[in-house]
Amino acid sequence: MKHFDYIFTGTGLAALMTVYKMIESGKFTDKSILLIDENSKKDNDRTWCFWETENSIWEKSISKKWESALFGNADFSRSLDLKPYEYNMVKGLDFYNQVFELISKQSNITFANEKVTDINELENHVFVATEKENYTCEKLLNSIYRKSEVENQTQYPVLQQHFIGWFIKSKEAAFNPEQATFMDFSVAQKGNTRFMYVLPSSKTEALLEYTLFSHQLLKKEEYEQEIEKYIQKLGIQNYEITEKEQGSIPMTCYPFWKKNTQKVLNIGTAGGWTKASTGYTFKSSDKKTTQLVAFLLTETDLIKFHKKTKFWFYDLLLLDILDQKNELGASIFSSMFKKGNPSLIFKFLDEETSLFEDLKVILKCPKMPFINALIRSNRYLFH
Repeated sequence: MKHFDYIFTGTGLAALMTVYKMIESGKFTDKSILLIDENSKKDNDRTWCFWETENSIWEKSISKKWESALFGNADFSRSLDLKPYEYNMVKGLDFYNQVFELISKQSNITFANEKVTDINELENHVFVATEKENYTCEKLLNSIYRKSEVENQTQYPVLQQHFIGWFIKSKEAAFNPEQATFMDFSVAQKGNTRFMYVLPSSKTEALLEYTLFSHQLLKKEEYEQEIEKYIQKLGIQNYEITEKEQGSIPMTCYPFWKKNTQKVLNIGTAGGWTKASTGYTFKSSDKKTTQLVAFLLTETDLIKFHKKTKFWFYDLLLLDILDQKNELGASIFSSMFKKGNPSLIFKFLDEETSLFEDLKVILKCPKMPFINALIRSNRYLFH
């Protein structure tokens, strides 16, 4: 049975960012590291976006940047000047290639293309079984999401950010490649929070995603019919679909960290790292993984890693509102973006604002839903 210093069960965004930064630090060369995943990470299976004021270490993976974004609903649309931020798009395969190119040069790191079947924490080590092998390690970093554990509890709201996206190439020059459509709520809401998200890479090419923040997923045809309608609304008659993607991201403030132990740390979506109120993952994972690598160099008790912040509570209030009245999403986001300062909103969503700045963003939102959510919040805070 092979023993490792660190095992990563699941190699999603958080795991790969962590390993990449461990290598970049140069301080883990004497540690044996095993990555286990049934997915070999050789497909373009997802797209991430994040905003940044300066170049990051992921520059090589960024395929497109925008300095302007459009926000709209049925009543208004607003062009947002994002400066000093840029909105960046990262295709999954480009990110995997950047990370695995570096991993492949490390003699202390092994990748096992296997499915994890069991994780068992023992007194002196952690045991991991796959369909093919058994392993042990000193520390385990797990990013395998336990869906049933989260969805079978009733204390914390759980919504899904679910979507289908089409990469299309049109014969008509229908897109502005200098502007992303951040959220377009002009689509029929049908009692939910529904919007279109458009990332144009040229005048004739774009990713269009029909996205919902709601409890229930739709049938595949419903997403695709709405994308077709939106394409027609843009005046596009002739186009081809070059690629498709779909996903469902859990949006919850469920306290995943309570499952962390001295030897096992849940990371990524499995650790509650996804921004609960928006589903954005890339930037929050980038920050957390930097903190985690620094933590691993000085601490041995993984329970100590988690720190709860005021932003967890803000997210909780919004999710509580969308859980109770899912149709309010469009009015909440619209009130925030209609007159708000775009760079301040992005800073707020990045969890980098002061309390005074928080209030400048929050006070743009409708008051009563948040007051009611605040009253209800006792049930989360005192259990």
